[in-house]
Amino acid sequence: MQYVLLIHEEESFYEGAEGAQQMEETVAKHQAMIGRLVAEGVEFSGNRLQPGSTATTIRWDDGEHALHDGPFAETHEELGGYYVIDVADLDAALEWAKQIPIPGKGAVEVRPVFVEG
Repeated sequence: MQYVLLIHEEESFYEGAEGAQQMEETVAKHQAMIGRLVAEGVEFSGNRLQPGSTATTIRWDDGEHALHDGPFAETHEELGGYYVIDVADLDAALEWAKQIPIPGKGAVEVRPVFVEG
């Protein structure tokens, strides 16, 4: 079954010279996790996202829509990236989600992909 692992983290954690170093270390940890996914034969995809400041949100209200700059939620944490993995069950998805490196504060939302039929 496919699960999406949505990575919510504080973008400010990666600001400045210290943040750049933290980003480099976090990317290395993601590459290590990708190596483990490959080694265990887990089908996956995913990517890092551009900063939330580049996002555009379309809001619907009674059939009308409006464009807003920025991410949907007003929070310090923003959607920073995602994985789509194909594993046996939610327990397996949660185990992979726990391995996602998040420096500072953050969260990983695990959600099954809807499959028709």
